[in-house]
Amino acid sequence: MSEAIDYQYIGTRPVRPDGIEKVTGRAKFGADEMLPGMLHGKVLRSPHAHARVLSVDTSEAEQIPGVLAVVTSADFEHTRTGSPGLKRFAENLIAGEKVLYHGHAVAAVAALTSTAAQAGVDAIRVEYEPIESVMDALDAMREDAPILHNDMFTAGLDSEPTKPSNISRKQTIAKGDIQQGFKEADYVIKRVFTTPMVHQGYIEPHACTANFQENGKATVWCCTQGHFDVRNSTARMMGMDMGDLKVTASEIGGGFGGKTTIYLEPLALKLSQKTRRPVRMVMSRDEVFRATGPASGSVNTIKIGCKKDGTITAMYAHLVYEAGAYPGSPVGAGSMCIFAPYDVENILIEGFDVVVNRPRVAAYRAPGAPQSMYAGESVIDELAELIGMDPIDFRLKNAATEGTQAAYGPRFQAIGLRECLEAAKVHPNYQRELQKDEGRGVAVGFWFNGGNQSSAEVHITDSGMVMVVEGSPDIGGSRASMALMAAETLQVPYDRVRVNIADTDSTGYCATTGGSRTTFATGLAVVKACESVIAELRARAARTWGLDVDQVEWRDGTAFPVPGVNVETDPLTLRNLARGAARTGGPISGRASLNAQGPGPAFSVNMSDVRVDRETGSVTVLNFTSIQDAGTAIHPDYVEGQMQGGAVQGIGWALNEEYIYDEQGILDNPGFLDYRIPVCSDVPMIDTQIVEVPNPNHPYGVRGCGETPIVAPLAAIGNAVSRSLGIRMTELPMSPPKVLEAIANHDKNAS
Repeated sequence: MSEAIDYQYIGTRPVRPDGIEKVTGRAKFGADEMLPGMLHGKVLRSPHAHARVLSVDTSEAEQIPGVLAVVTSADFEHTRTGSPGLKRFAENLIAGEKVLYHGHAVAAVAALTSTAAQAGVDAIRVEYEPIESVMDALDAMREDAPILHNDMFTAGLDSEPTKPSNISRKQTIAKGDIQQGFKEADYVIKRVFTTPMVHQGYIEPHACTANFQENGKATVWCCTQGHFDVRNSTARMMGMDMGDLKVTASEIGGGFGGKTTIYLEPLALKLSQKTRRPVRMVMSRDEVFRATGPASGSVNTIKIGCKKDGTITAMYAHLVYEAGAYPGSPVGAGSMCIFAPYDVENILIEGFDVVVNRPRVAAYRAPGAPQSMYAGESVIDELAELIGMDPIDFRLKNAATEGTQAAYGPRFQAIGLRECLEAAKVHPNYQRELQKDEGRGVAVGFWFNGGNQSSAEVHITDSGMVMVVEGSPDIGGSRASMALMAAETLQVPYDRVRVNIADTDSTGYCATTGGSRTTFATGLAVVKACESVIAELRARAARTWGLDVDQVEWRDGTAFPVPGVNVETDPLTLRNLARGAARTGGPISGRASLNAQGPGPAFSVNMSDVRVDRETGSVTVLNFTSIQDAGTAIHPDYVEGQMQGGAVQGIGWALNEEYIYDEQGILDNPGFLDYRIPVCSDVPMIDTQIVEVPNPNHPYGVRGCGETPIVAPLAAIGNAVSRSLGIRMTELPMSPPKVLEAIANHDKNAS
């Protein structure tokens, strides 16, 4: 492990800047914007999973008292003749010739009251021609399967396809000679693993308020992880110049990737354009489940071979991901992650993006990685068990290190996988002696982390306060991390820094908060803006003292003449320089805009002990340990919170959560009563241990920590349940009925 750097502010645990507003209820979330004359908007959604839309009659709805406007796909006609990507994006927001999933938006109504809006929705008459639906990815891949898009041909094949398919694309990642690798193996295990479609489970539903003004400009207020991308996407849907649309991000009551896209905003804005009044739209919980993007279900076939001494010789994966009704599953990221923790010569990964009659998927923390790594880490665990090797030692023997060439492309720089495995090996939870009916599971997680574009400004007030302005919505503590990095760079107290998340008109472009990019990329912009401020402060001090700027240094939040410069003067603090700014050149500010390169890949090791009740099929999680390389933990409380939150979501995915559809493609559990996320009584205290191997591409070693925590829990719990039962579990969730079924099948085969 790298030697720790003694920072003054980074690594401390100050109170979060937005904490008081949130616990007192003053913070404004998506549904809290109130404007004079505001209307209420509601959406009509399809009762069918797959059907042609023969006609939409809105005449009766338009006569309902209080209804002021109705919109259909005809109001977005320009999107139908645009690029295929825009056409499909628009059709997901409001259906055109076909509906492709139950809950697909068909029309929207704006009215004086919510009751009138619902009456308007109920009065719209739609004539449908139902079509056979296909709900399962493997069924969708059949030659005789119902086709969702007649203009979609599989990309990535060796030869040009001649007929449409539900397979949007095939992706291949290859390294070495896979056949030779399996010939060298003494042991080979091949298994098929199934994971269900699951929802992110955020508490706040999607909400927005839109106001189209008489001058052709518009404003949108919404709960989002990326208001710049909301601006861009909504402007495309509306046929507007994005410079005429201002978007403000509210506080966000959970997103986890599910609020990186749009659903309501163009509908609300089009209704506002028609009525010349602001329109607010808020989804019901039922709508959130039926009509927003969940995580992909998957069917993944894994084959891994190793020698008697534990050396892995070959790794193969055939990954099939459900994209929902429109292409765009995270199979690419799943392919990149599955074998990344291992230094293996021979690897082949084939990934397939498949459309089915379900809502189009969206991101969910490390999108694609939990599904594939659940499968890969399960086979790794079974191989270790087969050859009688400790599961951590097996991984240590094959672990990627600095210099390892990842199959998906890069050669790793400094990484902390070995340090995480070694920490796990000596952790008290790993040393604990197992009791009867208990099983222990170990799994490794990986996420490559993101960079992308960010901007930041730093302004110094006359009183010496530091005002940071940036455009990354805070979904996990980024305000605090920005303030800590600004304080560390400027060497001023944390409580003298304020962070403002500005609207799209008030700061430079920032990509969406996601991919564990924000503290790395936007933080890098903040650091560079602070460095620009320091350069200006040195210049102001030099001007005051009559020195050259290179004769002035900045340390401890104060300007000093460099040692050896003979000048009789007192040091100038930040406050001194700010008060005199008008006399030395005007306001003091720094700015930075960048495309951040070199995000540090993050690895984790998760372990869990479980007890399985063979009579009921119930699984009790006795303990759970999350160990992760965070690069540098800017605010350790937030890092631990991310690790604990990802673990709990992963436990839910492993044991309980799944979308359940009936034979007609209707979702049977669109609410938290029947879609069972973990509650406090379901999980133990999540033990965390932060490992810090700094990312060499960031001034403070940041890697990002939000994605990796959810990658390994599925496999850790799966391996624990499998070892407890002595039966390899291959289908999630491992709910009581499925556990009992596995026991019954095992006992039947044994007899």
